[in-house]
Amino acid sequence: MITVIALYHFTRFSDPAALRGPLLELCVAQGIRGSLLLAREGINGTIAGPRAGLDAVLAHIRALPGCDGLEWKESTASEMPFARMKVKLKREIVTMGQPDVDPLARVGHYVEPAEWNELISAEDVVVIDTRNDYEIAIGTFEGAIDPETRTFREFPAWWEENKHRFHNKRVAMFCTGGIRCEKSTNYLLGQGVEDVFHLKGGILKYLEEVPEGESLWRGECFVFDERVSVGHGLVEGPHELCRACRRPIRPEDKARPEFEDGVRCHQCVEEYSESDRARFRERQRQIELSEGRGARHMAG
Repeated sequence: MITVIALYHFTRFSDPAALRGPLLELCVAQGIRGSLLLAREGINGTIAGPRAGLDAVLAHIRALPGCDGLEWKESTASEMPFARMKVKLKREIVTMGQPDVDPLARVGHYVEPAEWNELISAEDVVVIDTRNDYEIAIGTFEGAIDPETRTFREFPAWWEENKHRFHNKRVAMFCTGGIRCEKSTNYLLGQGVEDVFHLKGGILKYLEEVPEGESLWRGECFVFDERVSVGHGLVEGPHELCRACRRPIRPEDKARPEFEDGVRCHQCVEEYSESDRARFRERQRQIELSEGRGARHMAG
């Protein structure tokens, strides 16, 4: 089994570009694959590899300015869920597009997984899923509101249009690992919402710690690697990725007439041009050629 680590940490990096090279070099040297994002506001990402290599990378990150309190979540994969290692520079480690949002200033009340069920079952609490629509489509908490946003950047506009629905309500929010809620709770506090809560450690921590028999989670949790989804106990789910639109599909969706491996699925059949489809077909051909040689194509 391969160990997978999801992490994020908000801090102030004065020069994130200077951190990129040494971090990437260490990851490659230690046999670590995955994706890490660096920005002035901190670090975010998911990596996988041998235990000793992961420990070396975590030690390196914890030694970065303001990162000594870094926390992370561990799970496993049956095989390496990443094709390569990437360390990217970004304006934000999770894109909300709100320059005044600052999770280092204040955030909502953290709620431990063991206490989450009681909170979201209260009559005066509204529960909002801050993830994207394709993530919510395969699983969410019972009774949670789906904002139907395609990206996190759309959340502030959705809130502005819908806030009247939640007058005199306490607001509980959740996301995959917790990072989006750091920003969304700060945003709501700035909008004058007084009682704002978020699930500490996100869905992943909840699925790890709360027994399935006591769980209010329904379905699977989308993850941004080749596992695609996980369920209770962080066991790999049944989903695969459509290589065209990168949305999750179930094995039975591959039998639908709209499906063409690597080219389209029922969710994106109307979304791309014929030139796009030709490009996807060529990419799929290269992937199959690589697999035939026993190698892994970088797009795969």
